[in-house]
Amino acid sequence: MTHLTAEHAARFMALTTGHLTREFPHKLDHVMDGPEDARTPRALHPIFFGSFDWHSCLHGWWQVLRLARLYPDLPEAERVRALAAELLTAENFVVETAYLARPSARGFERPYGWAWALALHAEMVRHNASWARHADMFAAAFAERFRQFLPLQTYPIRVGTHYSSAFAMTFARDWAAEHDPALANLIDTRAADWFGEDRDCQAWEPGGDEFLSSALTEALLMSRVLGPGFAAWFDAFLPAAAQGQPATLFTPATVSDRSDGKIAHLDGLNLSRAWCWRGIAAALPDGHRVREPALATAQQHLDAALPHLGDDYMGEHWLATFALLALEQR
Repeated sequence: MTHLTAEHAARFMALTTGHLTREFPHKLDHVMDGPEDARTPRALHPIFFGSFDWHSCLHGWWQVLRLARLYPDLPEAERVRALAAELLTAENFVVETAYLARPSARGFERPYGWAWALALHAEMVRHNASWARHADMFAAAFAERFRQFLPLQTYPIRVGTHYSSAFAMTFARDWAAEHDPALANLIDTRAADWFGEDRDCQAWEPGGDEFLSSALTEALLMSRVLGPGFAAWFDAFLPAAAQGQPATLFTPATVSDRSDGKIAHLDGLNLSRAWCWRGIAAALPDGHRVREPALATAQQHLDAALPHLGDDYMGEHWLATFALLALEQR
């Protein structure tokens, strides 16, 4: 069983620090209300201007900060700390937070970027550094967005891309459990409303551009929400999992062209499935019939994706984050 090592950490930090400040190419999520809004990524976002897009840069920062904390003596960790001191300033976070006040930014990075913003804050405050609390107001702004939006959203978004409700709620709930119990309760309520009665999931996946499993991400969220009651829910949700059905959930995705940004998402699907299967196995009780198949399947998905993290910039700018999620999950 493959788990996180110092060698992984050094490789991931080296890959990611290589693109955290690489401004171009860049795919902006930016609405221009007038010609004055035609600005470069760094002019708009003094921290999260690299890594091809805002959310990849943000979770790239989460990844390298986490690895620098777990492996502080690596030379790559020293580079991360220096870069953090340079860019994670209070002034830069003021600008990043102020961007959210633009009327046209109401849906900015919803909900994927919102969730990663909270995850980054949770990691930052674990560091003994001058910048550790600079993201407090930034995180508070995204928590407020979740509080306002979740009651408005009538239906969950059941996809394997950035719009996934279950993925965002998993990360937001992890943050809220420590920092905002009322938000955690709201997430639990919405998860129960949306997913609590789901049965016999057909798992028609993967889609051609998905980097998340809609089925397994939902199950991972419910493992957080239901606690000891999760096994009964899971047995009804995927009743044939012990027999390897639906087979699509147990079969790594084929990636035909890693230079195509959408097709390269499928490497991320393999990594995120490994993360989910490991998390599901950990949440099931000892002796549950799905635990061993889940762990074996997770390893197969890891083996399919780990060799390809740096094959092309379309994957390099984000895949190491999902590799870390999978490898750190036990």
